[in-house]
Amino acid sequence: MATAGLYQSVEDALIETDPGRKCDSVAKLFRRWNQGELPLDRKLPILEFNQPGKPDLPRLTEPRKLGRRTTSNERGRAILLHAFTHIEFNAINIALDAVYRYRNMPVQFTSDWLSVASDEARHFLLLSQDLIERGSFYGEFDAHDGLWDMVCRTRHDVLHRMALVPRVMEARGLDVSPGIIDRFKQVGDQNAVDILEVIYRDEIGHVRIGNHWYHYLCELRELDSAATFRSLVDEYLKGKLRGPFNWPARLEAGFEESELKALERSFN
Repeated sequence: MATAGLYQSVEDALIETDPGRKCDSVAKLFRRWNQGELPLDRKLPILEFNQPGKPDLPRLTEPRKLGRRTTSNERGRAILLHAFTHIEFNAINIALDAVYRYRNMPVQFTSDWLSVASDEARHFLLLSQDLIERGSFYGEFDAHDGLWDMVCRTRHDVLHRMALVPRVMEARGLDVSPGIIDRFKQVGDQNAVDILEVIYRDEIGHVRIGNHWYHYLCELRELDSAATFRSLVDEYLKGKLRGPFNWPARLEAGFEESELKALERSFN
């Protein structure tokens, strides 16, 4: 029996509904790719994945209907950490989808996003174990699907994907994470602090990867990166880009100082 190629293996991971098995598949996939064991089966048809494999829970609802996320009590902390857990589960599928869908990109693009998927799976396992230790579990609380909605909207163009997902939605996580970490510090929840700090450091690298490929694509298409980004924010987000920005993290993640100044003038 022939060994499954890269894209069949990624597809299998994407459609897996059990979070633990999905994370295990991603770890094996990343290891086999690095060992040169996965041929590029580019002729495999690309499925749309309007919804990748996910468990029956959490129930998806509108953001305004979600439970109150606070660090002032144990339930609120669990709800907040559950939200992070759901983000990381989505992030696994988002990274896998980039590998699966954009097959004409350089091989380094594949390596980069498989590495991101591996990190996101590790983050998910850290958070889901923490929830269990708190007497909760992934799926106990409702969640929303805003991240995956943007993945679907940008699937037709890798430049749009790199602009709107890493450079907007994931970069926003860099802006808000330090404040959330501080809130957990204030209540002495060291386990949450340790996990969220690991995720924060890794996410800077993930946004840097998105920035790299966004600028690569702009250069390839002879587009002005700043003007193109403003145009895409107008198109997809009606010109709304939330601030304030975490300048140190965004600079480390590959944003230019001049760009951040212009973004603050344009969108805040």
